[in-house]
Amino acid sequence: MKKFSYLVLILTLLCSVQLSAQKVNEKPKLVVGIIVDQMKQEYLTRFYDSYGEGGFKRFVEEGFMARNGQYDYAYTVTGPGHASVYTGTTPAVHGIVNNSWYSRSLKRSVYCAEDTTVLAVGGSAKNGLISPINLYSTTITDELKLYTQRKGKVIAMSIKDRGAALPGGHLSDGSYWYDSSTGEFMTSTYYMNDLPSWVKSFNAAKNVDKYLNMTWDTFLPIEKYTASGPDDSPYESGFKGKDTPTFPYDLKTLRKDNGNFSMISSTPFGNSMLTDLALLALDAENLGQDNTPDFLAVSYSSTDYVGHNFGPLSKEVQDTYIRLDRELARLFKALDQKVGKGNYTVFLSADHAVAENSKRMKDDGFKIDNLSSRVTRKAVTDALNAKYGEKEWIESFSSNIHLNHDLIAAEGVDLYEMQTLVAQKMMEQEGVYMALTAHDLVTNNYTKSIKNLMQNAFHTKESGDVLIVMDPGWQTGGSKGTSHGNPWTYDTHVPILFFGWGVKQGSSVREIHITDIAPTISMLLNMRLPNGTTGTPIPEIFK
Repeated sequence: MKKFSYLVLILTLLCSVQLSAQKVNEKPKLVVGIIVDQMKQEYLTRFYDSYGEGGFKRFVEEGFMARNGQYDYAYTVTGPGHASVYTGTTPAVHGIVNNSWYSRSLKRSVYCAEDTTVLAVGGSAKNGLISPINLYSTTITDELKLYTQRKGKVIAMSIKDRGAALPGGHLSDGSYWYDSSTGEFMTSTYYMNDLPSWVKSFNAAKNVDKYLNMTWDTFLPIEKYTASGPDDSPYESGFKGKDTPTFPYDLKTLRKDNGNFSMISSTPFGNSMLTDLALLALDAENLGQDNTPDFLAVSYSSTDYVGHNFGPLSKEVQDTYIRLDRELARLFKALDQKVGKGNYTVFLSADHAVAENSKRMKDDGFKIDNLSSRVTRKAVTDALNAKYGEKEWIESFSSNIHLNHDLIAAEGVDLYEMQTLVAQKMMEQEGVYMALTAHDLVTNNYTKSIKNLMQNAFHTKESGDVLIVMDPGWQTGGSKGTSHGNPWTYDTHVPILFFGWGVKQGSSVREIHITDIAPTISMLLNMRLPNGTTGTPIPEIFK
C-alpha cells in the first residue's frame, strides 16, 4: 500500500508539473491589434446606444475597458501614435516624433515612414517609398517574429501607409496600404518583390468602385442620431460639388471632384474595404491555424478623414462609428469561425483623439482661437534679428523650432541663450501655453503634467531646439472641421480595450497609458517586451 501511495503521489506531482508547464506555455493562436484613427474614448459611450451587439459592445461585455486610457506624451498624431502603441514607448525612445519633421542632418523634412532606398510593389511609384526603417526600437510584432524564430506570421494593413508600416514592424511578412492614385492596395520592396496572389485578386476585383458608386446615407434613420449636432453646420467642410455638408452624399457623382479613388478614405466605406482585405488575409495567410501565434494589425483610417472634414459633433462622424461598429462585428464573427472563439486576443485603441472645432468654441464664448504660424514666426524672427543681426537663424518653424546650428557656431553665439530667447518670445504669443528648450528637456527630469509629456515627446536626434504647446483648445487649422496634436485630454483620452484569450472581464478608471498595451500583449504571449518599452503590463486584464 505504501508503494502504491508513493506511486500515486509521484504521478500526481508529474501531472501537476506538466499541467503547470502547459499553462506557462499557453498562448493565443492569433493577436489582432486594431487602431482606430482619431477615436475619442467619448465615442464609445456617446454612441453606445446606436451600436450593435457584436462590435464595440463585445469589448465592454466580454473584455476589459480602460475608462481613463491616456497618451503619455505631447504631439498626438498618427505616426507617433501607431509607433507608441506597438513599441510600448514614447517618441523620446522610438524616434517617430511627428508625421513629418525637419531633419537637421538632411536639411529637409522627413516623413515618418519614408524610405528612399525601396521601390513600390503594386500601386504607384511615388507612394511606394515606405518602410518602418525610421523606428529606433522594436515593435511587439518584431518580438513575436524573433520569439517564434520567424514562424509566427505578421500581417499589417491600413488605408494610410504609416498605419501599416509602423505596426507591422521591421520583420513584417506583409504590410499593405491603400494607393489613392490607383485605388489598389500596395507595398514596397522592403517587404517583397511581388504582391501575393490574394492581394492581386483583391485589387483586380475593383472593390473601391463598388463602394464609390454607392450613396452615403445614414445607416440608421437620421432622427435617431441625437448624440450629434445638426446635419447642416457652418463648422463642417463637406465635399466639393455639394453646397451643404448634409446627407445623402452621391459618391458616384462627387468622386470626380474629390480626388476620385482618394475619396473613399473620407467615407465610412474606406473602413469597409479594409475589413474586406482583412477577412481575405485571414484565409489566404492561414492566420491562427496552428499553435504558433500570428499577428494581424488592422488600422482603420477613415474615421480620421471624416473627423477632420466634419468635426466630432457631426452626424457624419456618428454614422462612421455606427458603421465601423458593424465592421468590427463582421471581423469578430469571422475570427470566431476561422480561429475559434477563445483562441484569439484582440486589443483596440486609437492613435490620438481630437479637439472640438476652435471657431465653434470661440463663438460659444471660450478663450480659444487659431494660432497663426506666420505671426508667431515673425515675432521670433524679429527678436532674433534685433539681438543677433539679420541672418537666417531659423531652419524650420513649427511646434518644433530648429535653429541654424552651423550659423550659430560660426557667429560665436551661445546656443542655449538663443534657445531661451526663442522660448521666451513664443510664450509671449497669444495661444501659446508653454515653450521648452532642448537644453532644458535634456538636463531636467520632469515628472508631472505638460512638461513631462513634452519630455516624453522629445528625441535627442530628431527633435528641434524649442518645443511648443498651445493653450487648451487652440489649433493651427482653419474655421471648419477640426484637428489634433496637443497634450491636452481632448487629444490624449482614447479607448484601450481588450477581449478574448487570457483577458479577464472588467474595467478600470485609473490612468492607463497606450504604452502599456505592448507589454501587456508580451505577457499574454509569454515573451520578452519590445526593446525600448517604458510602459508596464495592465494587471487588471489577467485571469
